[in-house]
Amino acid sequence: MFNSYFHWFFMVFFLSLIFFYFGLIFCLNDYFILFEYEFMFLNSFSFFYVVILDWKSLFFISIVMFISSMVILYSMQYMGVSSYSSVRFLYILLLFILSMVLMIISPNLLSILLGWDGLGLVSYCLVIYYNSVKSYLAGMITCLINRLGDAGILISLSWIFSFGSWHFIFFNDYYLDYLVFMIIFCSFTSSAQIPFSSWLPAAMAAPTPVSALVHSSTLVTAGVYMLIRFFSSVYIGLNWFVLLGLMTMVFSSFCASYEFDLKSVIALSTLSQLGLMMVSIFLNLVDYSYFHMLSHAMFKSLLFLCSGIYIYNMGDNQDIRYMGSCCVFMPLTTSCFNISNLSLCGIPFLSGFYSKDLIIECSLFMNLNFYVFFFFFLSLGLTCCYTSRLLYYTVYKKYFLMTLFKSFDYFDFMSISILVLTFFSVFFSCFFIWLMNFDLYFLVFPFYLKVFSLLMVILGFWFGFELMNFNHFFSLDFYLFNSYMWFMNGYLYFFYKLFYNYGYLSYNFMYWGEYMTSGSGFYFYSLSNFFQFYINNNFKIYMISFLFWFIFIII
Repeated sequence: MFNSYFHWFFMVFFLSLIFFYFGLIFCLNDYFILFEYEFMFLNSFSFFYVVILDWKSLFFISIVMFISSMVILYSMQYMGVSSYSSVRFLYILLLFILSMVLMIISPNLLSILLGWDGLGLVSYCLVIYYNSVKSYLAGMITCLINRLGDAGILISLSWIFSFGSWHFIFFNDYYLDYLVFMIIFCSFTSSAQIPFSSWLPAAMAAPTPVSALVHSSTLVTAGVYMLIRFFSSVYIGLNWFVLLGLMTMVFSSFCASYEFDLKSVIALSTLSQLGLMMVSIFLNLVDYSYFHMLSHAMFKSLLFLCSGIYIYNMGDNQDIRYMGSCCVFMPLTTSCFNISNLSLCGIPFLSGFYSKDLIIECSLFMNLNFYVFFFFFLSLGLTCCYTSRLLYYTVYKKYFLMTLFKSFDYFDFMSISILVLTFFSVFFSCFFIWLMNFDLYFLVFPFYLKVFSLLMVILGFWFGFELMNFNHFFSLDFYLFNSYMWFMNGYLYFFYKLFYNYGYLSYNFMYWGEYMTSGSGFYFYSLSNFFQFYINNNFKIYMISFLFWFIFIII
């Protein structure tokens, strides 16, 4: 079992190097290769599996493989190698990587569905890995929201077939706007944009190595990558989607400022960066969005792996209020953790700075109105606000976990993986921007506009530290509203507190959606029980009821 982790680590790592080498060759010579493998030929019908290889797909596969190899090395110690469940974890992880690679190399909606479905189903297996009630609920909400995207791709698949081919990469200029909206809807479910954001923090019930992989380079970036592949310059004026991306950026940053679960704070920061990628795509900065997706994958995987070491060494504690003085006990992990945090904030000459600052400066040439401009820079400041809050709770605050408990840094496989990722979190974007010549544009700004992004970063840090000294000036409902993702989760029962003053207080666990729809949730629950009863008794009655529903939906 120990050797199987080692074997797969070396295999995936060398595959990442090979793909990066071919990515350089394809980029240098501007190659674009399509492989077709004929699965079936019957009369005049032929079915091909098509693979696309260009610099975008090869570089992205290389980054996914590299982060996956570090996660496998890390998991060898984090998950343990002495049980059969750890082997099961390894093979589920490899299935997850395979699904992502299948999705990346597909120029065809039918083959994309194969990778997309694989990502959704395998992510469900990974989220429920710990077999607790919380992980079952989190796996259910993750799976169901991603199944919405699967349904959207199935609709797009049947719709796109009327144009004569599933190879969408050749027909981008000819599709209807509604088909493009359907593809955007699918990518929004996978990338957790508003209103599909609730599954992303819920998926934190998975083991930390899974979180590092899911939230850096695989599941959440699948929607962004599909939009980058699908996007054409014809569909530029999509202002509504720019606003949705901005809402996601600000909303997740606000929620992270009120969250006390370490992994949830990092998950909400992922949500904020995904909003930035979506906004840059809809502002027609597609290559810069791709660049930020790669650089974000580096420092976000490092952030999760460092938080996993904290949780591992502190007796499974995830509450940041107990995590003081980590720099004394675990100096190596804390150094790597803070480097990735500063890279996330866009501190100059770290990895996040090159992609984030480039997007923000180029967006100023896009004729943005004042509101978009304001929220863009507000989310930039809020990122630094919750980062400085993390810094305060993990480094400056006193140690509050328990007496006679001490944790240490050991130079082991977990430390090796975070050290390698720390190197790339500092230098990767610097190498890549010179390699791809993304910075060839000469942007001229007035001085105050040029330093405005740096000023917002400094203001965000200052406000984050000042936030620690605030007393509770607001009511408890305000903190619940912000810390529970604005009640986007359906199973939260805290919303009834807001109805207390209006005489609607209920001691039952009625959810906010049931207040909004006059208790319709109860009727749906009863109807579900009714159908479940007949499913268990008579399959024929169930099929007839399914037929009735199908006719009803068609009509």
